[in-house]
Amino acid sequence: MTQPLSIEPDNALKRKRGHDVDDQDVNLTDQPANAPGKPDTAFEVGSHRSANLTASDTENAKDNPKRGHQPKKTTATSSKPTAPKKRTPVAPWPDDFKRLSQTHRALNLVYTFCCTRKHFATTFDNIKKAVQAQLGQGQELTVEDIARVRVLVPQAIRFEYVDEAKLEVMTVGDKDIADYGRNQRRQTWTAETMEDPNANQPGNLEVSKDILFFEFVDGDLKREVSHPKTGEPSKPFRRMKDEDLKMPVYSQKQMLKLIEKRNTKFSEAIDAFLVRCEDEMIDPALLLDQEKNTFIPTPPGSSVNTPANAAKPPPSIPKERKSIAEIIAEIREMEWYHAQIVPEGHRVFEAQNPVYGDLTFQLSQNLVNALYNTKGITQLYSHQAQAINHLYDGHDVIISTSTSSGKSLIYQIPMLHELEQDPDSRGIRSMLELLQYMNGLESTMVETFDGDTAMGSRNLIRDEARIIFTNPDMLHITILPQESAWRTFLKNLKFVVVDELHVYNGLFGSHVAFIMRRLRRICAAVGNRHVKFISCSATVANPEEHMKSVFGIQNVKLVDFDGSPSGRKEFICWNTPFKDPADPTSGRGDTVSETARLFCQLLLRSVRVIAFCRIRKLCEVLLQAVRTEFQALERPEVGKMVMGYRGGYSPQDRRQIEKEMFEGKLMGIVATNALELGVDIGSLDAVVTLGFPYSISNLRQQSGRAGRRNKDSLSVLVGDRYPTDQHYMQNPDEIFTRPNCALQIDLDNELILEGHIQCAAFEMPIRPDEDHIYFGERLFTITATRLIKDSMGFYHCHGRFRPQPSRCVSIRDTEDHHFAVIDTTNNRNVVLEEVEASRAFFTIYEGGIFLHQGQTYLVQELNPEKYFARVLRVHVDWNTMQRDFTDIDPIETEAMRPVSTEPNPCCAFFGAVQIHAVVYGFFKVDKRGRVLDAVQVDNPPIEILTKACGSTLNIAAAIHAAEHAVLSLLPSFVISSPGDVRTECKVAKKELGRSLRRANDSGKDLERVLQPPSRQRPARLTFYDAKGGACGSGIASKAFEFIGLLLRRAVARIEACSCLAPQGCVECVCDERCKEMNVVMSKAGAGVILRCLLGWEVDVDALPWGEDVEGNEYGVGGAGELAGGLETVIRAGEVPWKAGCNPDERSRT
Repeated sequence: MTQPLSIEPDNALKRKRGHDVDDQDVNLTDQPANAPGKPDTAFEVGSHRSANLTASDTENAKDNPKRGHQPKKTTATSSKPTAPKKRTPVAPWPDDFKRLSQTHRALNLVYTFCCTRKHFATTFDNIKKAVQAQLGQGQELTVEDIARVRVLVPQAIRFEYVDEAKLEVMTVGDKDIADYGRNQRRQTWTAETMEDPNANQPGNLEVSKDILFFEFVDGDLKREVSHPKTGEPSKPFRRMKDEDLKMPVYSQKQMLKLIEKRNTKFSEAIDAFLVRCEDEMIDPALLLDQEKNTFIPTPPGSSVNTPANAAKPPPSIPKERKSIAEIIAEIREMEWYHAQIVPEGHRVFEAQNPVYGDLTFQLSQNLVNALYNTKGITQLYSHQAQAINHLYDGHDVIISTSTSSGKSLIYQIPMLHELEQDPDSRGIRSMLELLQYMNGLESTMVETFDGDTAMGSRNLIRDEARIIFTNPDMLHITILPQESAWRTFLKNLKFVVVDELHVYNGLFGSHVAFIMRRLRRICAAVGNRHVKFISCSATVANPEEHMKSVFGIQNVKLVDFDGSPSGRKEFICWNTPFKDPADPTSGRGDTVSETARLFCQLLLRSVRVIAFCRIRKLCEVLLQAVRTEFQALERPEVGKMVMGYRGGYSPQDRRQIEKEMFEGKLMGIVATNALELGVDIGSLDAVVTLGFPYSISNLRQQSGRAGRRNKDSLSVLVGDRYPTDQHYMQNPDEIFTRPNCALQIDLDNELILEGHIQCAAFEMPIRPDEDHIYFGERLFTITATRLIKDSMGFYHCHGRFRPQPSRCVSIRDTEDHHFAVIDTTNNRNVVLEEVEASRAFFTIYEGGIFLHQGQTYLVQELNPEKYFARVLRVHVDWNTMQRDFTDIDPIETEAMRPVSTEPNPCCAFFGAVQIHAVVYGFFKVDKRGRVLDAVQVDNPPIEILTKACGSTLNIAAAIHAAEHAVLSLLPSFVISSPGDVRTECKVAKKELGRSLRRANDSGKDLERVLQPPSRQRPARLTFYDAKGGACGSGIASKAFEFIGLLLRRAVARIEACSCLAPQGCVECVCDERCKEMNVVMSKAGAGVILRCLLGWEVDVDALPWGEDVEGNEYGVGGAGELAGGLETVIRAGEVPWKAGCNPDERSRT
């Protein structure tokens, strides 16, 4: 149980922090004492030196103007317009409001002190005596007093009942947590407990009760650490030597500053309230007393709603929902709505009537009846008829129309028509339902042939199935290498249907393109040159060109006019509001909670909703938040109608979720993009996208999932606090006007090409004169140098690829090892899911929280040798966040080239690199992201070998931004997809440090104490292949060929961008896929870095000077250039050459 606290805050605040309470003397830095450190400061242009100069170079700068000169640091001046003067009441404050101000000051003082105490909850009972001591004169603090305070600052204070069990687990110590886990293993669960997440489940050792909880939510103290020598609080962004993993302490200056800020805001709120009463001629004391009743909290389950739930949802989910326009209007009127819909961010697309077309040939009556009996179809939409006519005329077809436009009929009808003519014909796609209504075809076998197909069934499917549902992996691994066994099927193959063709892009698309050429080659060899290819795709810029590239065919017809009907669709850009809507400096609120609230309000109005999240963990956190919100709304039974859907779940679980959603048993889904691709889960009314999903194409694809059955629908993009999200919140027009991206594959990638040529030679010996039509002119060179030629002139697979060459060519970035996550609660020993080995150490660590279907599990054991983890289900209100770092270091150089034609140019290098990732600890964080504890773990490092190209620098200050600028242009020169090539992103917590200060001997002045970070990184721009293993994927090698042109284009792009943000925007240096959310960025610094690499002159006087970024943590959304401090990079050393690579021979100009 939490204990009451009696303190004298005024005196306590005068104490030096870090001496009296051991559990406060904890550091919130990001490295353990024995771990290599991460860079600590962001580059500040001109803070110590110009970007391309070392400290020793600055003395000669004036004598060498080409290298730049040491500028004078200037002070930025503010150009902000003067704010209008605020009105004050004519009369003095009434006595009631003077007493109310005193109450607020006492609450503010006590709470600010208490919130720095580890393992202490600010419940009403715990702080009551301390507040009363501050009020003096025997004045008692009542619930009504706090309710009156909330009337004036409703968004700044949280005052409500919470579950004591959750609060208790948040405030217990490490030993108690361990004992808590052991106690749960002794619990005996009933079947009902397992089924009901709201029953007395683990974490509820006693009957749960609710207690009254108080906190300010308008701002948090910034973290500091106790200096090891002086004991004074210091900035925590950099590790000190020999410092253990600790929690933060807080300085007296910080606390007083925050207290004064809140007091000033409350005084302004009183003035505004009194002015309002004067204008409306109302008694302020009477109005305050009336409005306080709205803010008096009541326990859950009582007949009166708590203030947070004053906006009542419907008492039950209606059978028929209102129109989307009416629902949006209702949400706009709710208490928690504060203009979240951004200006110009609400678009309406009116309904579209169907356009029908006719076939140029006659369908059999049998087929017509089947279409009517199964789907009620009597007419075909224009795009369906047009595509089927093209197929009948002998063309291959690509259909690029909207989601749910009936594309499946375009391949189903020709297949059925062909089966009627030739029962032996085969197709690769599924349509079992239609066959049941066609006389003579009822017994036609339609089966799935994939990795889950039982081995005993595979021969039967191969010999008897007429229509097979498979994937490129099975073609590559099983069907094509076993050509002799599949010969009958391939000889009679009539149609190959590839759905979601836009997925086959970049590296994966290049692999699939060669698989399709191998398929065409074998079909031709067995006498089948009449296979028809049908593809369906989302709306992209180049569908016809892309289909030709993937299949290697030319006779392609594009159908892109959509004749299907569509309902009215509304699109909304919904920006997460500030914690205090009247105070932008308070920072934006919790995007997950905001999304959960919107999700629940839609679902309670009978809107079937899907929420898309960018990553798996966010999916679980949102699902958890949705169920918590339903609890708060006293509708916990509705939470059972929402499920998660993401990678990692077993195939059986995913199929069950799809089935329940399709049948209407579920009302909501929280998913990753695993549900983007053609999974039919029935009719959806709304899509809510949490955070910008990396690209406009992804956003449009997700948005298309709503309104599948011609009803009106809604799509909402909820903006997070990160720069990319805020860019689109401020420029919503770009969501609708930006062109669709063009799809590309690279058929000249030598690594991919050779791999598939070796596979093709194993399937059937190659004759270059005949087979170059499938593999291009480079086939002659590769067969002559990489394959084995026999006496008859045929080329065979090289021995190093045998006995199974297809196993040597990985077409996806898949992993062989997975960790089984085993639920040991009540000795169940059930596997919850399997996690990839590379992902496991970032998500599973002993003492951490693992999320599955929104439920929390405590990780008790991680066994790296046997690939399993044991977890225990618990009921806690906090989460864990791993602490890790990743180093990318070159091992050997294989080639180098100058990046420009200037004298003494910089050089770019290509060779092998090692990726070294370490998870060394984790934070326990509450729902507001506040750190409750810091824990160290001992996990083995993750080592990955790949290929990379890079460029060595003298000093790196804007490396992150420069790397993003180059990466964003990569698809213009090298055919690749986002994520195929990656870079080392800079972490805000480690980079945005400020230099430590200490008092000098006289105590009058302050001097900088420069303490080098324990983990400094070499100054390089590094771009590495994310896939392909030690040999890489070949994309970085291609980028190396164009490195000079890439750098020049990047400079031009940065200098042409008109954005004013120091951190840049998505048009210049920000990247939607940056895993660190583009926080540590400097647009100006990137320009300096790239110009120096190219040997171009830098106008130093035109550069902005670094200023400390105040406001949001780590400078997100800040208005100033990121501040510099200690250098977090060191001069890059020389990388040895690979054996056999002569620098003179391998250098290319």
